[in-house]
This record gives sequence, C-alpha cells and structure tokens, in this order.
Amino acid sequence: MLVLGVDTSGKYGGIALAKCGPDQSCDIFEVVPLAGGTFSAQLTPQIAELLEKHHFQKKDIGAFAVVSGPGSFTGLRVGLAAVKALAEILQKPIAAVSLLEAVAVRANAHGKVLSALDAGRNEIYAGICEIGQSVKEIGEHLYTAEEFSVAANGYLVVTPDQNIAGLAREANLEFQQIERPRSDVIIRLGWSKTLLGETVSPEALDANYIRRSDAEIFSKGRV
Repeated sequence: MLVLGVDTSGKYGGIALAKCGPDQSCDIFEVVPLAGGTFSAQLTPQIAELLEKHHFQKKDIGAFAVVSGPGSFTGLRVGLAAVKALAEILQKPIAAVSLLEAVAVRANAHGKVLSALDAGRNEIYAGICEIGQSVKEIGEHLYTAEEFSVAANGYLVVTPDQNIAGLAREANLEFQQIERPRSDVIIRLGWSKTLLGETVSPEALDANYIRRSDAEIFSKGRV
C-alpha cells in the first residue's frame, strides 16, 4: 500500500512516500525536507511533486501517517489540515503519530525510556514509555527544566536537542542524543498503527499540543 508521511511540527519538517506491506515492512521512495515557516506554501506543491516524480497520483495513496504533536501550533495545523483534506477526499485511514514516540523508538533501546523535546520557554516536552516487543506509552507531559531532572531519574533520556542532552549530563542522567526523526520514521510508526487498526477519521484527527496556546493562557480568568 502507498503511504504518505507528513511532519510539520517543528522548525524543520518533511514528507515521505513509501510502499508498505502486511509484514510491517516499508520501502521508502523518498524523504523530502521542508523548511519551517513556509509549510503552508510548500506542503501541497511538494506532495504533488513527490507523487509525480515517482509516477503516482493522489488517488494511489492508501493511508496517511502524520505527526499530531507536540510542536508548533501553526505548523501542526498546516500538516493536519492537508492530511484531513486528502484523507476525506480519498476516504483513506489516518494514523496520528506522536513525535515523542518517534524519538523514543529511534533510540533502539529497551526498558524505561523518557523521550524529550525542547518546548521553548525553559520547558520540555516529555514522553514516558516502556519499550519491549512494542512501545507501551505511559504518558506525555510538559516539564520545567527543574521538574524534568527529577522526573527523568531512572529513565534513559532520548533527545535530538543539544540543550536537553546538556541538561541530562549535568543531572547525571543516562541519556542518548539522536538525530531528529524524519518522515520515514513517521511512516513506519504510522503503518504499524494502521495494521493494528489504530487510525482516526479526518473528522477525529486533532493536534496533541500538550501545552495550552497563548490565547488560552492569556484569556484565563477573563469574563
């Protein structure tokens, strides 16, 4: 089945196209990087160009894998809106993938893992999971740097961010710094979810921001 993967969650993103099979294997045709700040202008034309380059049409897409969060409010909305529109037209399933889960599986580790991403404002997105034959997600949180150092004790910290790796080192935590997961990783995770029936309809697809938006924060207490 032809699967399209989309990630517009951060400063950098990407799309990928793959042929995936019932044995969970995915042969990646290509990964196309996208620069943050221009997702809305790039995404749709790049998807069309990627499909044309590999001699496919939109109607050939059989499933979608998209990063649903955490990340940039604006960036996530762009990616989710594009996938919603395509999936609704084509009537194809969507697998929503947490970027924190993608970070965790990139470590190729087993046991208690805490994946971490820089959330800005001296805060950290953290995903806690147990990795064995599969990934058992326990929860996702937003921590201050101080809270993170306490919460991560006893876990392998996995992060693509240099500042979080430095914080883990200073706190004498076990950590592994990795490259940020690309869209091909998102496709493989999404395809695994699709085979398990863990998909959502376009209407049900929503962002997992973890942090409240500025509008929600600043409107708190207003009448």
